[in-house]
Amino acid sequence: MSELRFVRLGFGEEAVDYQEAWQKQREVHAARFEDTVPDTCLLLEHLPVYTAGRRTTESERPLDGTPVVDVDRGGKITWHGPGQLVGYPIMKLPRPVDVVAHVRRLEDALIRTAAEFGVETSRVEGRSGVWVLGDPVEDRPALGGLSLDFDPRLHDEEFDPRLNGPEYAPSNAGQRREDRKLAAIGIRVAKGVTMHGFALNVNPDNTWFDRIVPCGIRDAGVTSLAYELGRGITIAEVLPVAEKHLRDVLENADLAPRAVGAAVPEPSNAVAPA
Repeated sequence: MSELRFVRLGFGEEAVDYQEAWQKQREVHAARFEDTVPDTCLLLEHLPVYTAGRRTTESERPLDGTPVVDVDRGGKITWHGPGQLVGYPIMKLPRPVDVVAHVRRLEDALIRTAAEFGVETSRVEGRSGVWVLGDPVEDRPALGGLSLDFDPRLHDEEFDPRLNGPEYAPSNAGQRREDRKLAAIGIRVAKGVTMHGFALNVNPDNTWFDRIVPCGIRDAGVTSLAYELGRGITIAEVLPVAEKHLRDVLENADLAPRAVGAAVPEPSNAVAPA
């Protein structure tokens, strides 16, 4: 595979507006399709924004009417903003593209990144992204004094965690010792070239996630490297480590097209090839 080029678009006071970054993605995507640029990973920090993938439902959006940018990636709604390292690997892959394999490679690079800082992460079957696994259900504290067997998030289809305070807030999943997502992944593939990518929570204000149902998941939450480590950590510390592992995984991948006729178990946050 060819060498992966990294482009740092902006961080901190130079954080990038989402629409501006999306347009940059489209430009690089077109150039990569024409082979005028190599595989390129855009790295940046966004200004605060909610973005909704194609599978987002109205019941998962902010209740207060906060604007949401609808995008052409897979998956559902999420938040981007300060303290979050966002990466958009724009890569040409063999066609028909094996979307699942691409998502797994991104997960692998982020799992390695977290491990280098002492945070053990994993995958969760049926849910894309990188997760810190919670305690076994029987060992978790009861919610509202009730047995977890009666957790309304699991048994009440109309239950809305956005209306039930901090007890059920996604940002408090660590206190509840539940599974919690450290990094989200959502991609699109068009003309054999990938777009969109990952968002790794380094030290964001995770209460931004409490206004939505992040990734449409009601029985788990979100976390950050800072929370799991119990100390401050910056984007500047994580950036070179993430670049190292992305380069190692993506440049050394044994790429192969998806077997024609094979079933495509689409990851929850991915769009099938276009």
